[in-house]
Amino acid sequence: MTGEKPVPTSVPTLEWGVRLIYLQAAGLAALTAYLIVLILTRDDFLVSVAASLTVMVALAAVSVFAVARALGRRAVRARGPAVVVQLFTLATGGFLIQYGTLWVGIGLLALGGVTAALILIPPSSRALGVD
Repeated sequence: MTGEKPVPTSVPTLEWGVRLIYLQAAGLAALTAYLIVLILTRDDFLVSVAASLTVMVALAAVSVFAVARALGRRAVRARGPAVVVQLFTLATGGFLIQYGTLWVGIGLLALGGVTAALILIPPSSRALGVD
């Protein structure tokens, strides 16, 4: 025996964490679509600012989707970027509580906290081979 622990085939905590990251990618994709609609329906706007903001949100959606996909395939290197995404979600939620819509900020704080916890708890760590 080499002392290796068997990796379970199904880890619900990691699977739910990945699902929540996919949800975040879908939210960013919806925000991209909303920004495109705003660009098409506004009469006066700065093209450079509108285009750069829309492209940045679209790139964020693609990046978060890629992180979720890699984490779903149990790539241990995707764990760090997944946690960073949750830190950005927490920061956005805190900003919205201070200056924006309270209920959206609380929702983002809850989503980021739960997702980070699901990714970092020991069963998920063992499934990724970090343990």
